[in-house]
Amino acid sequence: MAEYREITCILCPNACQLKVRFDRDKKEILELEDARCKRGAKYAQEEIFDPRRSVMTVVPIESKSWKVTSVLTAEPVPKDRIHDVYNEISKVRLKPPVKTGDVVIHDVCGLGVDVIVTRSVKE
Repeated sequence: MAEYREITCILCPNACQLKVRFDRDKKEILELEDARCKRGAKYAQEEIFDPRRSVMTVVPIESKSWKVTSVLTAEPVPKDRIHDVYNEISKVRLKPPVKTGDVVIHDVCGLGVDVIVTRSVKE
């Protein structure tokens, strides 16, 4: 059965307002309107059938200079697992030194995605 959604593509500065008719069972886009570049079709496919988001937050660090430092998933995670990822990240407590790119959680929630530090803290 065909369904219809309007979504805003975020892959380029055009921010196209896509009109998408799709078949959820077949995981198929039946009709796509108002995409001003080729990336719109790929975005619509992913956003409707496998939506993912990057998770960014802060975690406590025992530092003289900082109370928290920022972390980020190295890749987007399935949107329906974001809450689980935040729960795992909330358990993290860091001690300096940490540097940008350090892995603080390997394979968070079994998703094959690492959580990394995005701000270095020396002391």
